[in-house]
Amino acid sequence: MLQITLPDGSKREYEGSITVAGIAESIGPGLAKAALAGRVNGALVDTSFEVNEDSEVALITERDTDGVEVLRHSCAHLMAQAVQRLFPKAQVTVGPVTEDGFFYDFAYESTFTPEDLQAIEKAMGAIVKENLVVERSVMNRSDAIAMFNEMGEDYKVKIIESIPGDEDLSFYKQGDFIDLCRGPHVPSTGKIKAFKLTSVAGAYWKGDSDNDVLQRVYGTAWGSKADLKLYLQRLEEAEKRDHRKLGKHLDLFHFQEEAPGMPFWHPKGWAIYKAVQEYMQKVQDANGYKEINTPQLVDYTLWEKSGHASKFADEMFSVESDNRMYAIKPMNCPCHIQVFNQGLKSYRDLPLRLAEFGSCHRYEPSGSMHGLMRVRSFVQDDGHIFCTDEQIQSEVADFMDLLFSVYKDFGFDEVILRLSTRPEKRVGADELWDASEQALKDALNATGKHWELVPGEGAFYGPKIECSLKDCMGRIQQCGTIQLDFSTTERLGASYVAEDGSRKVPVMLHRAILGSFERFLGILIEHYAGAMPAWLAPEQAVILNITDKQGDYCRKTQESLKNKGFRVSTDLRNEKIGFKIREHTLQKIPYLLVVGDKEVESGCVAVRKRGGEDLGAMTIDDFCTLLSQDVAQFSRTEESSE
Repeated sequence: MLQITLPDGSKREYEGSITVAGIAESIGPGLAKAALAGRVNGALVDTSFEVNEDSEVALITERDTDGVEVLRHSCAHLMAQAVQRLFPKAQVTVGPVTEDGFFYDFAYESTFTPEDLQAIEKAMGAIVKENLVVERSVMNRSDAIAMFNEMGEDYKVKIIESIPGDEDLSFYKQGDFIDLCRGPHVPSTGKIKAFKLTSVAGAYWKGDSDNDVLQRVYGTAWGSKADLKLYLQRLEEAEKRDHRKLGKHLDLFHFQEEAPGMPFWHPKGWAIYKAVQEYMQKVQDANGYKEINTPQLVDYTLWEKSGHASKFADEMFSVESDNRMYAIKPMNCPCHIQVFNQGLKSYRDLPLRLAEFGSCHRYEPSGSMHGLMRVRSFVQDDGHIFCTDEQIQSEVADFMDLLFSVYKDFGFDEVILRLSTRPEKRVGADELWDASEQALKDALNATGKHWELVPGEGAFYGPKIECSLKDCMGRIQQCGTIQLDFSTTERLGASYVAEDGSRKVPVMLHRAILGSFERFLGILIEHYAGAMPAWLAPEQAVILNITDKQGDYCRKTQESLKNKGFRVSTDLRNEKIGFKIREHTLQKIPYLLVVGDKEVESGCVAVRKRGGEDLGAMTIDDFCTLLSQDVAQFSRTEESSE
């Protein structure tokens, strides 16, 4: 008898081998109808997969994360089939699942229009109604190449020829459409019911700008129409919050072709940038970090010694001068070790915490750049802690406390923590990895927060903790990290005198809280939809006169507030006060101070918040107290301040 163990621990017995679909049917018709795939002994499989030995089996439906991924995978094939029905000369290339959907790249002589996307989506709906059975088959390479050659699918032939090894390949067929794919897929097209095509863009074959330009059609698919509706609402909200649009509307920054991927900061944007940097300087100084600054151009041999040249050469900008090759700094760690190496260090000097707002440059392909989120020129709140083995756990624990505090000040209370452990290719003895991974686990456990283990995803030189924020739209944004490195310090000759007089190599902890300033500011702009909290707002208040008679009073009030350290402007234009209020509300300035004859006589300002709340007349001192309290609160809610 064949014994199947279900996730709840219950067991079922069958006389012989049975498919995943058969197991679902034996449990009940409802599950048989809902099953999209299965998980057999941990492996995700089609419902047609045959179980022929005692196994643990889970049935996957649209309610499961795996089920939604299978739906998206299958929806990519559904879209490709629809495209080829409407445009028979279009060739399909690759079509993977993404975080919220899928895409497929097509080689086609004409550009797809928005009207074409609507037609493709309609054709997809028709194929869903046909409820075509999705069948998996296996084929050897020569037969597969012959089949795709006959079909005129040149790119599929190239893909098969590029796959290493000589094992047979799997294919999925639905009606007249067949494609190379590992799967799994839904049992029939009728299972795909909640989808939407979202956009089309250009993409290079294999991401190489020297190759053909393809058309990438993006879409999304969900387990239910309700989930799809919620996602589309989030997309609409994300469109409103797009930091690139807000950056232009609020006059914060711009990009131009003469400096691709390198932002030009305008006065208002730079004011936010400086507020963030000044805050981080104070926080790091209060936590024992010594701020340094290192060169932008460093001889290429340093990057060869550190190992970065062999691993990141394609991402590095280089320049030749005086018959020497230099690299524009892509990261800060080798330079920080040079600072550590100046002068003999003792165990009494450790831990040594160095911090730099290090300006870095990395080559990003033109197609991958995205506003501030992905740039070629960026500044990191980079820090490196040089310490002994015994100090690792306490230093990591202190860093985690600091990180949570900083994130709360910026208004982020939900943090996702992941521990990435030793990869297959690594340096260092297993005993050192054991101790390092345990130190990170202990530090994570000490936070009292949930964390996830990601086996095998650590850096080659040591394990790491990755810290991600969840923004107001539920998007996960990876920002902070702390990584153990017991290799680079040795490669670059760092050492200290231990308590017993011997020379030892320090452990180096790479750490960042915000990560890239540019990306973090992009996250902040979208999180707050440009309406920055008072402490970050480029203009914290604007003084508006009703008539010209109040001009001198407004200027004196501005001077008084600026002398107290506030960022305040005036608007003395000969415009109606309602017009001014609307305009500066759209500019998302936290406080609007209206001045008429009554306010001049009483030495007050009429205070309005950008949300429209009227706080009434206040003396200048009372308003200063209000604004000071607002600024001191940072972005914390009452709950996160406790």
